Amino acid sequence: MKTVSFSLALFAVAVSTRLALSEPNKPVKTTPLKQVLIDVDTNLGIKNWSVSADGRGTDHRWSITKDVLHGGRQEGVDRIRVDNGVLSFDVIPTRGMNIWDVDCGDLSLGWDSPVKEVVHPQFVNLRERGGLGWLEGFGGWMCRCGLASNGAPGEDRVRSNTGSIVPVQLTLHGKVNYLPARSVTVEVTDDDPPVLKVRGVIDETMMFGTQLRLTAEISTVVGSKSLTLSDTITNLSADEQEFQTLYHTNFGSPLLEGGSKFLAPAARVTPRDPRAAEGPLSKWNEYLPPTPGYNEQVYFLKLLGDEQNRTEIMLENAAGTRGVSLLYSLTDLPHTTLWKNTAPVANGYVTGLEPATNFPNLREFERENGRVPRLKKGESHHATITFTIHTDAKGVGEARSRIHGLQGDTRVQIDEAPVPGLSP
Repeated sequence: MKTVSFSLALFAVAVSTRLALSEPNKPVKTTPLKQVLIDVDTNLGIKNWSVSADGRGTDHRWSITKDVLHGGRQEGVDRIRVDNGVLSFDVIPTRGMNIWDVDCGDLSLGWDSPVKEVVHPQFVNLRERGGLGWLEGFGGWMCRCGLASNGAPGEDRVRSNTGSIVPVQLTLHGKVNYLPARSVTVEVTDDDPPVLKVRGVIDETMMFGTQLRLTAEISTVVGSKSLTLSDTITNLSADEQEFQTLYHTNFGSPLLEGGSKFLAPAARVTPRDPRAAEGPLSKWNEYLPPTPGYNEQVYFLKLLGDEQNRTEIMLENAAGTRGVSLLYSLTDLPHTTLWKNTAPVANGYVTGLEPATNFPNLREFERENGRVPRLKKGESHHATITFTIHTDAKGVGEARSRIHGLQGDTRVQIDEAPVPGLSP
């Protein structure tokens, strides 16, 4: 299998190079490719694989590489590195198809976590520290939270196989961040320019309990500064089921710094708890430099959208010369949370932009307040987020203008204290 994969890589390069030499004034046509790297049903697991070629009609050279990490607690973790010639990122099939690192030129996204490795799920006990074990491997740029639950750890009550209502202990942010993919496929299209795709399927299932499937696709156009997540959560059960999903997207230095700003078309901003209410609330969307003694502040947001109910949010640096924006549908992800943790760098200097189906409270509380969606038998929920990196003041300014356009004349309501129904 490795030999076949290597041959495909050479074939793609050879075709692109040959066309470029023979017809220099015409677009270079990339050979389409689809390769299965992991598959439970056929007991397939390719450890090392790569493909690369010149982008069709562009000056960019792209590549996709699959390898396995070694050493420490990351031993045995599968990694897929996607490089579109401008933007590169790591997808981790062993960890919920999450994205670990993102680089665009000299701008690195993500953050400097106290967790220095891509920790394998076998080394994480989600029930540690009263259900906070999820934090033992927390270090990636984008971590999915769900699928059955996300948010705070604690007790919920569910119907058992006997029909009675029984207590269960939920752990922080659910399980999907530590579930490995049962199948993984990479694809290169013959579009002009090509689209690079990584698709994975993850099951969160048990007898007499959760039966949900996540089909996750991460794609990027060769030569672009954007990547898109397209997720589908499907109910595999014959019965109706609850689900929750949250995209924990994390940023540290250099994008996060003293004076950085979070921009969003907000109708309402609510502090999660008394700590967040300390504010100052007039600066809820502004950031401090690394600050000793800082404790996290969390804000729940009601955002505005366009005619199709799409919204856009952005984190920009202090100078307004670099930023990252997120474009998504409020129909699919109606609730957004802002997490600010401007602690010293050694403790994790980071902020989280978190579109979701709910706020990250205990599931029982979210259910009581109508924020736990349900899927009927065979029904699916779809969500798409497009991340765009802005590497100059022009790009940041254009995104800022779009967000201001969504805000329009609506004056943001900033609550001075936690609000019943939004916070426990």
